[in-house]
Amino acid sequence: MIRTLSNIKLKAGTAESELWRIAEKNLHTKPKFFRILKKSLDARDKGNIFWLYSIAFSDEAESEERVPLAKVKADGMRTVVVGTGPGGLFCAVRLVDHGIRPIVLERGGSVEERVQSTQTFFTERKLDVNSNIQFGEGGAGTFSDGKLFTQTNDKRNKEVLETFVRFGAPEEILYLNKPHIGSDKLQGVVRAMRQYILAEGGKILFHTQLTDLCIEGGVLRGVQIKDLDTGKEETVETDEVVLACGHSARDTFEMLFRRGVAMEQKEFAMGVRIEHLQDKIGFAQYGKSFALLPPADYKLTSHAEDRAAFTFCMCPGGFVLPATSEQGAVVTNGMSNFAREGKNANSALIVQIKKQDFGSEHPLAGVALQRKAERAAFIAGGGTYAAPVQRVGDFLRDKISDRFGEVVPSYAAGTEFASMTDVLPKAVTDALKFAIPDMDRKLKGFACPDAVLTGVESRTSSPVRIRRGENLESVNVRNLYPCGEGCGYAGGITSAAADGLRIAEKITEKYL
Repeated sequence: MIRTLSNIKLKAGTAESELWRIAEKNLHTKPKFFRILKKSLDARDKGNIFWLYSIAFSDEAESEERVPLAKVKADGMRTVVVGTGPGGLFCAVRLVDHGIRPIVLERGGSVEERVQSTQTFFTERKLDVNSNIQFGEGGAGTFSDGKLFTQTNDKRNKEVLETFVRFGAPEEILYLNKPHIGSDKLQGVVRAMRQYILAEGGKILFHTQLTDLCIEGGVLRGVQIKDLDTGKEETVETDEVVLACGHSARDTFEMLFRRGVAMEQKEFAMGVRIEHLQDKIGFAQYGKSFALLPPADYKLTSHAEDRAAFTFCMCPGGFVLPATSEQGAVVTNGMSNFAREGKNANSALIVQIKKQDFGSEHPLAGVALQRKAERAAFIAGGGTYAAPVQRVGDFLRDKISDRFGEVVPSYAAGTEFASMTDVLPKAVTDALKFAIPDMDRKLKGFACPDAVLTGVESRTSSPVRIRRGENLESVNVRNLYPCGEGCGYAGGITSAAADGLRIAEKITEKYL
C-alpha cells in the first residue's frame, strides 16, 4: 500500500537522498516504490529558507504503465493540423494516440534547422521570415525558458506535464512548484514528439504554409497549401482543420479575415525586456543563501498608474533574443537553458494595451499597433536588427544612455542606445516610469540605474481572437478548430498544449 508524507522540510543544500532515508525509517525497510509528489521553496524568512516536500512510497513495487487510449477507425480520415507549437504538437500527439493520423503543416523548419537559421540571424542579421524564433517546429516556446507553470486550473495541465516527461523532459517537472524544461532540453523533447507522430503514420510537412481555406456553405472542405521551397501549391481535402498557427502568423490572420472567418480584437500587453545581474536578484530574493539555491525568479505587478504593468516570462540566468519574424522590425523575447547559468536575469516588463489604443474597430488593428512599435524599434536600432537599449536610470530621467554599467545586455544581434519614448506608445512609457520605482519597493534593486531596458517586447500574446463556440469549432465555419495562443485561447506553453489536447478529444468524439 502506498503511503504519503507531506510538509517535509529540508534546509537549502540538503541532499534529496534524505527523503529516501525518511521513507525507509517509516517503512522499516528500503522502499521498492518512491516518488516525490511536490517540491516548493519557502523563502519567506531569509534566515530560514527551506524546501518543502510531499512524498509517496511503498514496500511493494507499483505499476506505472500508461493506459492506452481508445482507438478510432481512422481509415479515410483527413485531419489537418496547422502549426507545430505547443497547441498543434500536443493536438497531433493526442490524435495519434487515438489512432488518427494527421497531416501537420509547419511553415518553418525542423528544430535542427531552426537552430541554424536563428544563429545565422543573430550573427549575420540575415532573417528567414519563415524559420526563426517565432516560426518552426516547437513554435515560439522552443526558444524560451520552457516554463510550464500556469494560472489556469485545467485538469489537462497534469497531462501536459506527463506528456512532456513521456517524450524526454526531466521528471522533476511533475512535482516542482515552478517547473521548467529549458530551451536546450526542450529541443530534444520536440524532436521526440515529431518522431512519434511519424512512426505512427502521421505526416509532418515542413516549409509548408497554409495559404487559403476552401469553404462551401459555411463548411470547411479543404485547405490550400504552398511548398515554400519549390513554390508549388496544392489543395488538400480535409474533414477538419486544427488552426494552431501561433500569435505571429499575421498573414494567416489576414487570409482568415478575407475569407470571412469570425474574429475579434483582443487586448494584449507591450513593453520591453529588463535585465539585471542574476546574483543581485538572487541576493534580493534569498539573502546570503542564494548561492545554495537555484537561480532566483520573480513576478511583479504594479498599479501605481491607471494602467497595470507587470513582469512576464521571467528568465533566470537567461538571454534576450532577437525574435522578429518580419523584415524591418525588431522584437525581443527571453530564454534560459535548463541550468539557467547565464550572468543576467531578464523578464518582459509590459503594460496593458487597451482596445481604445488600437485606433480602429478593425479586427487586426492590434496587429498594426504591434508593427508600428516594432518598426520604430528597428529604426531606433539603426536599421540593422540591432535593438534599442537604455539604462533604467537614464530612462527614468528621459536621457539617452551613452554607456553601460554593471549590466551588459545579452541581446545577440547588437544594440544601439536610444530613447524608449521614441519607440513605444506614450501610455506605455508613462506607465513604466511609475511601475519601475513601485516594483523596486517590492524587489530591492529592481530599479537599479544600471539595469538595461531592451525594446520591444510586443508579441506577449495574440491581439486577435478567432471566435469559436462550445463545440470548439469556429462560430461560422464548421470543421475549423481555432487552437492555442495564436487564436486567443491560451497564454503560454502549458495552456496552449492543454487546448491542443482539448481539441483533439473533441475531434475524436466524432469518431468513437
